[in-house]
Amino acid sequence: MPDHVQAFGFIVGQERRIFRDQDPANIEASEMMGALHDALEESGYKGHDLERFLVRLLFCLFADDTGIFQPTGIFEEYVANTREDGSDLGSQLGHLFQVLDTKENARANNLSEALSNFDYINGDLFKENLKLPSFDRGMREKLLAACGFKWEKISPAIFGALFQSVMDKAERRKTGGHYTSEKNILKVIEPLFMDYLKSEFIRLRALKRGRDAALEEFQEKLSKLTFFDPACGCGNFLVVAYRELRDLEIEVIKLLHPTSQQVTDIGLYTKVNVDQFYGIEIKEFPTRIAEVAMWMIDHIMNVKLSLAFGKNYARIPLTASPNIRHADALEIDWADVLAPAKCTYVFGNPPFIGAKQQSEFQRGQVRRIAALGGSGGSLDYVCAWFLKAGEYIRKSKVPIAFVATNSITQGEQVAQLWPLLFDRCALEISFAHRTFAWDSDARGRAHVHCVILGLTKREYEPKNKRLFSYDDIAGDPAESRCATLSPYLFDASKLPNRHLVIKEISEPLQGAQRLKTGVQMIDDGIYTLTSEEKDDFVRQEPGARKYFRKYLGGDEYINGFYRWILYLAKISPSDLNALPMVKDRVRRVRAYRLSSNRPSTVAMASEPTRLGVDERLSSDYLVIPNTSSERRDYIPIGWLSPNVIANQKLRILPNSDLVEFGVLTSRMHMAWMRAITGRLESRYMYSVGVVYNPFPWPDTSDDKTRDKIRTRAQAVLDARANHPESTLAHLYDPDTMPNDLRKAHYALDLAVDKLYRKEPFVSDRERVEHLFGLYEKLTAPILAATSPKPTTKKRKSPTA
Repeated sequence: MPDHVQAFGFIVGQERRIFRDQDPANIEASEMMGALHDALEESGYKGHDLERFLVRLLFCLFADDTGIFQPTGIFEEYVANTREDGSDLGSQLGHLFQVLDTKENARANNLSEALSNFDYINGDLFKENLKLPSFDRGMREKLLAACGFKWEKISPAIFGALFQSVMDKAERRKTGGHYTSEKNILKVIEPLFMDYLKSEFIRLRALKRGRDAALEEFQEKLSKLTFFDPACGCGNFLVVAYRELRDLEIEVIKLLHPTSQQVTDIGLYTKVNVDQFYGIEIKEFPTRIAEVAMWMIDHIMNVKLSLAFGKNYARIPLTASPNIRHADALEIDWADVLAPAKCTYVFGNPPFIGAKQQSEFQRGQVRRIAALGGSGGSLDYVCAWFLKAGEYIRKSKVPIAFVATNSITQGEQVAQLWPLLFDRCALEISFAHRTFAWDSDARGRAHVHCVILGLTKREYEPKNKRLFSYDDIAGDPAESRCATLSPYLFDASKLPNRHLVIKEISEPLQGAQRLKTGVQMIDDGIYTLTSEEKDDFVRQEPGARKYFRKYLGGDEYINGFYRWILYLAKISPSDLNALPMVKDRVRRVRAYRLSSNRPSTVAMASEPTRLGVDERLSSDYLVIPNTSSERRDYIPIGWLSPNVIANQKLRILPNSDLVEFGVLTSRMHMAWMRAITGRLESRYMYSVGVVYNPFPWPDTSDDKTRDKIRTRAQAVLDARANHPESTLAHLYDPDTMPNDLRKAHYALDLAVDKLYRKEPFVSDRERVEHLFGLYEKLTAPILAATSPKPTTKKRKSPTA
């Protein structure tokens, strides 16, 4: 066996570990190449030529250490033999690139030995003539440092990390780019196809008769599969899918040819190749990286095949190429890249860009594809890929699996997106990963919270759907099987309508009181002070003391602190003139409002002492924090007195009593909230239009029932009062929640549950199923009458 194959055994054995664990070598190499990129760019070498040039260097560095170039190390030696000041390095590399693109029999007869030792590569990697950079001493040293790096340790995932390291951060946000770890890629491709292929292989391997013929047919099947990632970035999904497919094929070949003596040319036995893989990528640089990454993983797998049979096999020159199209996936017909009839699987990780972060062009793309009419909806950018994929597979049975922000399975977007997928595209959910933390950069740091959705045409949906749930969003999932899945990603098999979505509405159902939002100051922070700033202000201007009010948002309310605002709604002109420091702040607020681009804000400049939306309350009022940790069993809900100003980070329910408090803080309402509300990262965002307004209230018309709920609700408040030194954050932390508070909540939960039905609920899933049935009955009574559903009485106002 050639030495380079023996040495390369290390990379084959360690490749998965490196890719899985984000080995520091990947990061070091990424940063090294990023530094070389920056040096070239600073020298004035930019754009297309720089990107192509850098990708060629990356291929050469990898090829030099892994046996593609023979003997190993010849590229490093070639670079080392250039002038120390770097003056000839650019031209020497340009000459080498020409040689790598020229067949041996077509090369000049007087070619130097240093160049003639390089094999013909092909694959179009070196075909284009590039403008060449001018190297200096420092740039040459950076390239030599890269040459000295042990590239046999590197997985093709390095290219994804490289892409991250050389992109400007603002550009990365604009394009929605995010790094993809192998662990997360496998969450997509395993339930989509690899689990089924492996199961089929295990079944065939166990056959007593006709095993070899069945395995040969299976290998032929593997070679005919096609894989399409319409947002492929640097190709990580394609790379891992190809590796998994080749791994499986190698196991087939080993069974068909158990002794290496039977094998003469191992290259004749492998059939899976990179040209089975297709992608679309909007940026040219990652498009080129994806191509090279596929050739790299192909070489890795060929070496692994060589090791299995003790025979050297390298697919050089490159005879097949991955099919990566440089284009905007939302602007081209995917069928021009790969006809749906020839496609087997669609998968990937489309860009994550929220509706408010989209450019006008991107927003126009989403609205055109969704065709929602009216205002166009508020869909995330990723939704356009789901809809285009649904249209793409309309006349085929190709399954789809995409990573997405969890916002498309909760909150207002569910009612916008999923009826299109269910009704227009006739899709069903075949598997799903519920919210988990995404490793979004090369160092494995999680910055976004995602879901994974597998979709299939309705006529091909599997009998059992796989659902992966996370107790710890950064941990491993637990798998369950369901007959059907709701777009909110829970088992919908007991729902009357599995496609039911909760629509955002402007008024609460059943005559419940309106939930409002706290004061939006529109003061640029000018009227808002910390306690220290307020005390200093009053020392300088004592007459201002009576105009200060405590000012709380969700964070202050939960964590037990407050700020202050100058509340000037009723200040007289004479009092204002007597307070020059206050008057100066009024002047600054007026100037700030006048400088706004929003007409409504400019209009408010005429009343600079008035807050944005100010409804002073005469009695205590109930508040619900807009956001709350997903770790809490209950959102901390409670009352504030009218002399405290709640800002827009708190929801406000005036004229409320203990009955409303009891229902809203119950496990029943919490289960409803968790199932449908939007999230900020992983934290719950309590929505008025999606959570509170559509909530099906229980019947509380009976005085005895109301008294019982009031008693249980008061017990919760009394338990809180038993711990005056503790903030709500402490009281509702699941690790520190006191037993008396937990017991009080449990008793309240049982009382509220019985308002909905006599039979106990055994899980939050049952609670949600029951509430969805009630919601459907309230909002679609004609449809609901056709099938048996839970019943409820008309709710009496709790303050009656």
